[in-house]
Amino acid sequence: MKSVGGERLTSAPVSELGLLGDRGWGIFDVDTSTVLTARRTPELLFASARLTEASADQGSAEQDKAAIEVELTLPDESKLSSTDGAATNAALSHWLGRAVELRRAGDEGGTYEVPLDFENDAEWVSWQGPGGAWHDSQRSRLSLVSRTTMGEWDPRRFRTNVILELTDGEASEDELVGHTISLGGTRLDITKQIDRCVIVTRPQPGIDRDLDVLRTINAERATLLSVGALVAEGGQLSVGDVTATG
Repeated sequence: MKSVGGERLTSAPVSELGLLGDRGWGIFDVDTSTVLTARRTPELLFASARLTEASADQGSAEQDKAAIEVELTLPDESKLSSTDGAATNAALSHWLGRAVELRRAGDEGGTYEVPLDFENDAEWVSWQGPGGAWHDSQRSRLSLVSRTTMGEWDPRRFRTNVILELTDGEASEDELVGHTISLGGTRLDITKQIDRCVIVTRPQPGIDRDLDVLRTINAERATLLSVGALVAEGGQLSVGDVTATG
């Protein structure tokens, strides 16, 4: 789910929309017609979500998306299901204090917001994301980052899909931009470095708010950390898969 704590997987199918189920659901603000993210609503990071139903075999992106349902666990440990419709929407609205709906991603894409002044959560701007899943960018359906690049930061801050272990002679994942790589049973076009935002500073269970994370990325990495990819050929990804360029 968009901006909600996820689940660690040892294996997952990949389609043109990315990992099966990734950002397939979001919490939609009825009054503003935006998809809520932890930029504007940081409490989302204290809930978690997991897939409860999915197709057994990889099919088309549309088949995969239609087969998925999710279960949410709120900070008070209460559980909500995407199959419960109005009851789930009422519980989410009560939790967040505004009229919201749990929505499956559609073809129209979402409207998102970010503060240009992350120090003060001010000067907000908005943009339209792609359809199919609640992704921010049309140039990224899968994100990858190495432990070397993250250093001592908690990986949960970056909400990445794949964590890479670099081998001797590999400087960073940044070198993959502009290349097509094989990873497990997939082929990925690495399209861009990912521009980080205020989400990386937000508190999560066991993680404090820390503005220095983004200050450091801005100063030392020109706002960029991790890389984004489009899926050239879907397949299966598993822990331990090895990357190959070309």
